[in-house]
Amino acid sequence: MRRVLVLGSTGSIGTQALDVVRANPERFEIVGLAAGSNRAALEAQAAEFGVEHVALGAEAEQLVRDVDADVVLNGITGSVGLGPTLAALETGRTLALANKESLIVGGDLVTALAEPGQIVPVDSEHSAIAQALRSGDRSEVRRLVLTASGGPFRGRRRDALAAVTPAEALAHPTWDMGRVVTTNSATLVNKGLEVIEAHLLFDVPYDQIQVVVHPQSIVHSMVEFVDGSTIAQASPPDMRLPISLGLDWPHRVGGVGRPLDWTAAASWTFEPLDEDAFPAVALAKRVGRAGGTYPAVFNAANEEAVDAFHEGRLSFLGIVDVVARVVDAHDAPSALTRESLAEAERWARDAADRVISAA
Repeated sequence: MRRVLVLGSTGSIGTQALDVVRANPERFEIVGLAAGSNRAALEAQAAEFGVEHVALGAEAEQLVRDVDADVVLNGITGSVGLGPTLAALETGRTLALANKESLIVGGDLVTALAEPGQIVPVDSEHSAIAQALRSGDRSEVRRLVLTASGGPFRGRRRDALAAVTPAEALAHPTWDMGRVVTTNSATLVNKGLEVIEAHLLFDVPYDQIQVVVHPQSIVHSMVEFVDGSTIAQASPPDMRLPISLGLDWPHRVGGVGRPLDWTAAASWTFEPLDEDAFPAVALAKRVGRAGGTYPAVFNAANEEAVDAFHEGRLSFLGIVDVVARVVDAHDAPSALTRESLAEAERWARDAADRVISAA
């Protein structure tokens, strides 16, 4: 029986994790729940699962330190998930990580704390890579290939994106996600963040990480080995599969997702990424190579720009343009600490607001 603490329990990842636990009561026990602000939903979840230990907002970090759990699922959205991520690692618990921002922003602070195998990725792409990597030794890896659906604007040239509306940006063809993540998928900022995440999780150089567009979202990512073999993980898009692996890695949980129907005709296509229309991935690689507080600045500036876009103060193309200008203006401190990260994020949000106001 795995004792599970779910952070972000009322969000998309959290509610699907509870689906997995609900269907497997002999395998998992919920021992704690944390939500951002939805107290009513949190209380309903706690009553259903008989959970006494709950937290709202910033209380989540202390909950991680106080509750006896085998695995902490961090499904919080945004860099506010850094504190709970560090707490989970410091207390020796397995960290099922869906909150990519905490790893990307925390960088070496997070990786230095993590024991081998302590972080289990829950993002579908990184879960796919972790599964594929079991097919060979790390020294045999030639490159990682992250797949991207291409979002709602796949195939559009840059000049056709100038008048995109928030409603259009939120119309993702495959995944049902929150406003920030869905918008990030439309700009491909999300894929850029995932490139940084892949580098930090698997210690693979940036020039050995490639992004390809796969609109069917069936192949979730691939690992190419030095002998020319490519191992891919394929399944219908359903986050309950990588969530279940995160909760009980490396063991699989039966029945969490439906298999592919190999008796039905289907076509899977792969296309190169148009880096002129979607420059976020190349910018993220530059940010990742710079390291330090640059990823925190990238992420914070993007969050401000996404808000401005949805408030009608910035164009769709302006999102990544603002992020690039803020990154270019950043002067990173010499030491990476929680304090320097917090200061860099504050500076980035202020800088982004200035750029947006002047646009």
